[in-house]
Amino acid sequence: MSMLGRLYRSEFHVDFVGRRRVWYTVSGVLIAICVLSMIVRGFTLGIEFSGGAVFQLPTNGGSVEQVEQVLADNGVDPADSVVQQLETSGQFRVQTPTLSDQQTEQVQNALAETFNVENPDENIAVSTVGSSWGSTITNKAIKGLIVFLVLVMIYLSIRFEWKMAAAAMAALVHDLVVTMGIYSLVGFEVTPSTIIAVLTILGFSLYDTVVVFDRVRENTAGMATSTRRTYAEATNDALNETLVRSLNTSLIALIPVASLLFVGAGLLGAGTLKDLALAQFVGIASGAYSSLFFATPLLVDLKRNEADVRALDARVARARASRARSEAGRTGRSVQARPDEGMAAALQSDDPDQPEARGSGDAVGVGGGLRPAAAGAGSAGGAGRGAGSLGGSSARQRGAKPRPGAGRRPGGKKRSR
Repeated sequence: MSMLGRLYRSEFHVDFVGRRRVWYTVSGVLIAICVLSMIVRGFTLGIEFSGGAVFQLPTNGGSVEQVEQVLADNGVDPADSVVQQLETSGQFRVQTPTLSDQQTEQVQNALAETFNVENPDENIAVSTVGSSWGSTITNKAIKGLIVFLVLVMIYLSIRFEWKMAAAAMAALVHDLVVTMGIYSLVGFEVTPSTIIAVLTILGFSLYDTVVVFDRVRENTAGMATSTRRTYAEATNDALNETLVRSLNTSLIALIPVASLLFVGAGLLGAGTLKDLALAQFVGIASGAYSSLFFATPLLVDLKRNEADVRALDARVARARASRARSEAGRTGRSVQARPDEGMAAALQSDDPDQPEARGSGDAVGVGGGLRPAAAGAGSAGGAGRGAGSLGGSSARQRGAKPRPGAGRRPGGKKRSR
């Protein structure tokens, strides 16, 4: 079946830990791009964070260029403003920098006159937010994030160990930077919905990492006496054992979020959903990646110099070397015990001390006067000579056996023929 089928049947093994330098490189490049974008491009802050005024009015057949011209005529720089034409509601949404009450009323009246809006106080919605409110919200969000990270660090240190907590926090920072960098690259507004989405993905990223770390702890629980796997191998096995679960969780979470982003915000034009959906979509995908390819390989690097881990790796190396030597010894004896069969028969037939190893051509059990085949003869020559000796002996056996002293006359003289 396909690779996906093998993966879901747990027949697919990925070397996450062995290729961790590749994953570090990918993460480093991605983080560098995101940080560079945040420095160069910055963020498009929503009115809740930057302050300003928002005008929402019917289009009545007007264009975005006309709105920008009205702003310029009333002393508002269009470059500092955001003008959106909402297709679903048939309205303009105009966001400007902070304006005075007089400027706000002036722009409202000018928009009503240009686009023929009757009763502007009712048909043009105006909302203003001070910049101090936005800075207050930003400071509270940062403080809340710091408190959250500290509490999570303490919990993970107690639940697991401080190195696992450090690896999980590093993965969490990785996800934050990637999500914020994508926001900067795309140019979406940062709104309170964005903050809510970021807090949501922090929990998701930690959940996936904790699931993997719990499996790592189970696989390395008996490492004080183990000789089967090194710490890196046990950790990599834990990743593969939880791989399907991580992918299933991520896919199930990404499908509805993708519907919000691509269908709700993209096709239906629900602009209020895109801030929430983009942060969740990027954060969930980044969290699934970091828990598999970043957090756990980083944990292996953090623990590689521990005395227990080094002792485990040394025991495993010695055990494998011992098994390799034993296997090599068995293989060597097996090869020596199976030489060429013809040569073996010849060598065995020349050994009078091993009668049980002789072949059918050996002269064993025949009457006196026989000699064994010449030592060192080949299989064919030895067999031939053995057969020849056997034939001559048989001929002498069939003849009359001479009596001692036959052919001599009494007195010791030979009898004449």
